[in-house]
Amino acid sequence: MKHFRFSPDPMTMMLLGMIALASFFPATGAYALAFDRLSTLMIAVLFFMHGARLSREAVVAGMMHWRLHLLVLGITFALFPVLGLALRPVLEPLVTPEIYLGILYLCVLPSTVQSSIAFTSVARGNVSAAVCSASASNILGIFITPVLVSLIVKSGSGLPFSWEPVLKIVVQLLLPFVAGQLLRPLIRQWVDRWSGALKKLDQSSILLVVYVAFGEAVVQGIWQRVPLAMLLVILMISALLLTIIMLITTYGSRRLGFSKEDEITIVFCGSKKSLASGVPMAKVLFAGGSAGLVLLPIMLFHQLQLMVCTVLAQRYANRKS
Repeated sequence: MKHFRFSPDPMTMMLLGMIALASFFPATGAYALAFDRLSTLMIAVLFFMHGARLSREAVVAGMMHWRLHLLVLGITFALFPVLGLALRPVLEPLVTPEIYLGILYLCVLPSTVQSSIAFTSVARGNVSAAVCSASASNILGIFITPVLVSLIVKSGSGLPFSWEPVLKIVVQLLLPFVAGQLLRPLIRQWVDRWSGALKKLDQSSILLVVYVAFGEAVVQGIWQRVPLAMLLVILMISALLLTIIMLITTYGSRRLGFSKEDEITIVFCGSKKSLASGVPMAKVLFAGGSAGLVLLPIMLFHQLQLMVCTVLAQRYANRKS
C-alpha cells in the first residue's frame, strides 16, 4: 500500500515473468507431469496456510453487520455473474469462446482478502466489516465458485452440469483449509513468526501454477490464438466490468443508507476479484491448456483493480472527517 502510483505491483511483474518463461521454455513430457504434481501439492499447502492464518477473532468482530455482508456477497456471486451473462451479446463478437469463458470465470470468483482490507484501512472505512466480508467471500467461494463454474461458465460452453469440480475443490482446497483452521491454535505462533516467509510461499505457489498452466497452453498454441489486439480488448472489457460494479457499489450503498465507512467497505470488497483464489481453482476446474486462456482476464483485471483502487483509496482518505 506504500506504492500509490500507476505502476505494476511486484506480483504482477513476477506473473509476467512466469508467462514469458512458459512461453519460451514450457515444461514437456516427464517434466510437465512432475511440475503438475508439484503445483497440486503447493496448492494444498497454500490453502492449509490460508486456514492457519485466518483469525477467527477478527472475523467475529465484524460478523454482526449482516446487511453489509449480504450485499457484498450478493455483488460478488450474483451481480458479477449476471453482468457477465448480460454482456454476452456484446462480448462474444469481440473475443474467442475461450476468452469469454475466462471472463465468466472472472465473474464467479470470490473477493480478495488482503488488498480489500488494506484499501479499506487506508480509505478509513469499516475495517472489521471488511475483514469479515472478504474472509467470508473466500471461504464461501470454495463452495460457490465451482458450482457457478458448472452452472454458468461450463454450461455456457454447452457442457452439462457436473458435481465433479465441486468434489475436486472440496478434496484439494477445502480439506487443507479446514485442517489449517483446526490446527491454528497449535501453530498460530509459528505462523505469525514466519508470516513473511509464508507470504513468499503463497506467491511461489501461484507462480508455479501460472507457469504450468501457461506452459500447457503454449504447447497447444495459445499465442497463435491470442494476439496483442485481443489482450487490449480483454483489458477494455475488464475496465468496463470494474466501472459498472464500482458505480453500482458506490451509489447503491448510498441509496440503501449505509454510512461512508460502510460504503468504502462495500466498494472495495464488492468490486474486487481474487487472483490468489482464481489461479489454483483454475488448475483444478479446467483441464489442460484451457486454464492458461481462462486466466488471462483475471490477471489483467487484477492489475487494473489495484491501480483504480489505489487512486480511489487516496480520495476517500483525503475526505474531511
